[in-house]
Amino acid sequence: MAESSLDYNFSLARKSQALQARAKLIQSIRLFFIHHGFLEIETPLRIPSPAPEEQIEAIPSGNWFLQTSPELCMKRLLAAGYQLIFQISKCFRDAERGNKHLPEFTMLEWYAAGFDYHQIMDQCEEMLITAFKDMGHNQYIVWQNKKINLASPWERITVADAFLKYAPVTLEEALVQDKFDNILVDHIEPQLGINRPTFIYDYPAKLAALAKIKMNDPTVAERFELYIGGLELANGFSELIDANEQRQRFEEASKARTRKNWARYFMPEKFLQALQAMPPCAGIALGIDRMVMIMADARQIDDVVAFTPEML
Repeated sequence: MAESSLDYNFSLARKSQALQARAKLIQSIRLFFIHHGFLEIETPLRIPSPAPEEQIEAIPSGNWFLQTSPELCMKRLLAAGYQLIFQISKCFRDAERGNKHLPEFTMLEWYAAGFDYHQIMDQCEEMLITAFKDMGHNQYIVWQNKKINLASPWERITVADAFLKYAPVTLEEALVQDKFDNILVDHIEPQLGINRPTFIYDYPAKLAALAKIKMNDPTVAERFELYIGGLELANGFSELIDANEQRQRFEEASKARTRKNWARYFMPEKFLQALQAMPPCAGIALGIDRMVMIMADARQIDDVVAFTPEML
């Protein structure tokens, strides 16, 4: 039997505390970036072609697609001379639904010209510590019975070291066995950010996505992710600015998508053309919904959004 309007009204009413936390978090984030000289921008939600990625499928909108991330448009702004930009926007991904996933979700994304991935990690840590303090969490926060120390500096561990510490095989063995994702999810992620927030960095080069390869170690990419309480919250890089290398990666990802019978995307030519003028920079995407889960001590993502797809 379908839920009644009274059931929906009750569901909305019980979310009041989480929705207030959500509003306060977004206000804190905006003030942080404004005070640090960033320009808040808006880019289109509907685009002709997303970046081809092996693990992310876009939702069609007519002959175009709903964005999976504002990344391509924001980088075109960087190439046009905008040096410090941020955006809080809706993003859409097909076949993503679970306790931690929604097909429509809210993303914070920002870029800083002249930064590398360590500097953007520093800024992410500073911004979130400020947000935690604004919401009354000066020293620690409790999420799902985990007491997490928020004091700086936060933990940083390489992917290779995380495999040595938590996984049953080494990083090299996981890659050879094509089990990187499974081992990361099953053995490593649950251990990250348990006592204090953790940045895991230096991902294998084959998982670089749109990240720059490390100059003194071509086996790894200058990419990182942030975890709090075992929950992945953010993904960032030193950005790749070599248009030829990016085209090659897109072509390889497109072939992998074809093998899975996923949608065919046209090559984002205007982005690749703009990439030739993009300065050295770093960027990061952070999930607002998941961040609110931490702030509101919510078990599932449904509890921190006003409406889930099933309520519409």
